[in-house]
Amino acid sequence: MVGRDGTWPVVTSAAARMQALHADHAEPLYRFLLRLTWGERHVAEDLLQDTMLQAWRHLDRLPPEGESLRRWLFTVARRIAIDAARARKARPTEVGMADMALLAESTADITEGVVAVQTVRRALPKLTAAHRAVLIELYFIGRSTDEAAAQLGIPEGTVKSRAHYALRALRAAIGPTDGG
Repeated sequence: MVGRDGTWPVVTSAAARMQALHADHAEPLYRFLLRLTWGERHVAEDLLQDTMLQAWRHLDRLPPEGESLRRWLFTVARRIAIDAARARKARPTEVGMADMALLAESTADITEGVVAVQTVRRALPKLTAAHRAVLIELYFIGRSTDEAAAQLGIPEGTVKSRAHYALRALRAAIGPTDGG
């Protein structure tokens, strides 16, 4: 809407001048701000809106000619973009909200597991070496009864009976718990 001579035509209302200013300069300003924001469209749109708001606030003092007005708008847009970038750096990084229900469940499970492991580790030294060896083979290493028997050099039936008595002794060494 800038005339051929680079001046604004006579516009009777501020709203009409602002519409003309937006129509003439919004797209180039947006492309400029898009480059400054590394392609973040929503940030560039917000900065463009802030730039146009500054133009609206200073509408009566804007340069009348085309090139001076364009330079003014681009300078304001650049400064607003710099201020926004500094503000983002000064603020802590925003993170999404975690589902607290899931967090509480997983934390409780992990905590219970840690407590159980520590309880068993404290009780294991109280068992005999034979009972401890069978429990380690079956429950810590994960071998089957025949594999544990081969590893320990004892019959499979002996592994089963030692495991039974070792678990009873472990339960006694741990003592009463809240769970049962």
